[in-house]
Amino acid sequence: MNRRSAARQLPLRLSAGAFILNSGLTKLKADEEAAAQLQGFAATTYPFLGKLDPQQFAGLLGKAELALSAVLLLPVVPPAVGGAALTAFSSGLVGLYLRTPGMRQEGSLRPTEQGVVLAKDVWMLAMGLSLVAEGLLPESKGRRRRRR
Repeated sequence: MNRRSAARQLPLRLSAGAFILNSGLTKLKADEEAAAQLQGFAATTYPFLGKLDPQQFAGLLGKAELALSAVLLLPVVPPAVGGAALTAFSSGLVGLYLRTPGMRQEGSLRPTEQGVVLAKDVWMLAMGLSLVAEGLLPESKGRRRRRR
């Protein structure tokens, strides 16, 4: 990865990585009530998650977020890999927004007041897709030749 490419990616990787790191650390410290609320909310949209113990769910989610933050914050991880991981994670969050009743205004994609907290995850999805695109573009070798 060249320096220009790394410089373009830095704001995306740092902002998403730091945000997700904080979220993961918070989930690892979740008490029983917070874990139950978190798991109940997720299970409303993704019923298979209801089979897990709430503390186990919060712990697994927290560890997954810590792993994702490491992928984003470590510069040795290629942008396409970090972007793919962020895209997968944020797709699940956007799915929560789209499928959970009360998150969107009737007949619209516009969020309700309660839905804003999830609607903003579309930014992380865009960040992930940008990193994937950046990682898949061929790096330029030197300066482009001038046309005569």
